[in-house]
Amino acid sequence: MVRIRRTEAFAAVDELTASGASSPPTPNRETADGRDSGISPVPEGPVPIGSLIFADELPDGVVVADEVGRIIVFNRAAARLTGLDPAEMIGKFVFDVLPLRDGDGSDWWVYADPYHGLPTRTRHPERSLYLADGTEVLVSVGYVRDRRRTVRRLVISLRSAQHRERLERSRAELVSTVAHELRSPLTSVKGFTATLLSKWSRFTDDQKRVMLETVNADADRVTRLITELLDVSRIESGRMEVHRELVDLPERARRIIEGRVAAGDDPDRFRLEIRDGLPETWLDADKIDQILGNLVENAVRHGAGIVTIVVEPAQLDGHDAESPGQDAPDAVAVSVRDQGEGIAPDVAPRVFRQFWRGKPRGGSRSRQHGGGTGLGLYIVKGLVEAHGGTIGVRRAPGGGAELRFIVPAGKAAA
Repeated sequence: MVRIRRTEAFAAVDELTASGASSPPTPNRETADGRDSGISPVPEGPVPIGSLIFADELPDGVVVADEVGRIIVFNRAAARLTGLDPAEMIGKFVFDVLPLRDGDGSDWWVYADPYHGLPTRTRHPERSLYLADGTEVLVSVGYVRDRRRTVRRLVISLRSAQHRERLERSRAELVSTVAHELRSPLTSVKGFTATLLSKWSRFTDDQKRVMLETVNADADRVTRLITELLDVSRIESGRMEVHRELVDLPERARRIIEGRVAAGDDPDRFRLEIRDGLPETWLDADKIDQILGNLVENAVRHGAGIVTIVVEPAQLDGHDAESPGQDAPDAVAVSVRDQGEGIAPDVAPRVFRQFWRGKPRGGSRSRQHGGGTGLGLYIVKGLVEAHGGTIGVRRAPGGGAELRFIVPAGKAAA
């Protein structure tokens, strides 16, 4: 079933209820074999084509009351949230069925007074309220009025508060992570800067250089964290922009390796394998560098042995281009492999989630690089998908972990 957005669902129910009779309809719940269909009734009478949608098909709880407060629609989602039988709710007063109270215990119906309040009101924004048993629900209310501004229908939307709680926990965890990650470099920057300003003449040039290099490295760390947070924000809001240009993936991978070696990594730690028949790729060069850099960093930090980058032609359906019966490659696959212990199958689904930090797979060396924020692979997945590609994790042919992403080829993919 296609999920309907809340605004569309609300509008559909508004139109549907506005078109029905004002008196409670007669329930018609039997199927052809005489059994209860389980579908709550909707108002009788002509229904516009645009509102041919059953209340039970809506993803959120919907309760509709008539001009005197009697319930005429009580859908399945509302039944799940409240634990009430829809068939028994039809015709009852909504104030009795849904005794909504706020966090202070005040009766929402008394102070909102929907049937006798301001005639200009059209909707109550979503807010947290509580049912009689203490269950928290997110409630929004809409009004259907006639020309004299009299309330003809009251449309109540109910949502579980669990989703909001999960979102708030995720945001709290993000804030906690950011605060922790920022504290260390900022403390270092502040400490060394204050020391140099107050005791400049007491240090040798070599000592000053060491402290300034530390300040510079910590400033880079803060910049990287802020960049990660901005990327997370763009990914979650769907605002990630891709500026495509002709990109040589093998050359980009080669530059990533050269950068690691220049930073002090052993050149024998890396290997680049390039397969023949690579198609042309139009990608965002900066984001490809970010993807490759994060994947190699993950392999170095958590893996062991040689880190191998394999660039090969592929199919968007995930098959290798060399497989029998396959057409010409329409994508390029890049695999980053290590020789560590690999990633357990039960852990693999969590690799690309926020704040995932795999325990070191390569012994003491991996601990030298710190724990990271746990956002790197989440961002990688978002960047790959922004290109129209896919990414996954599996066991490397020689053991260890392999993170493999596939991006579409050809200028037409831009």
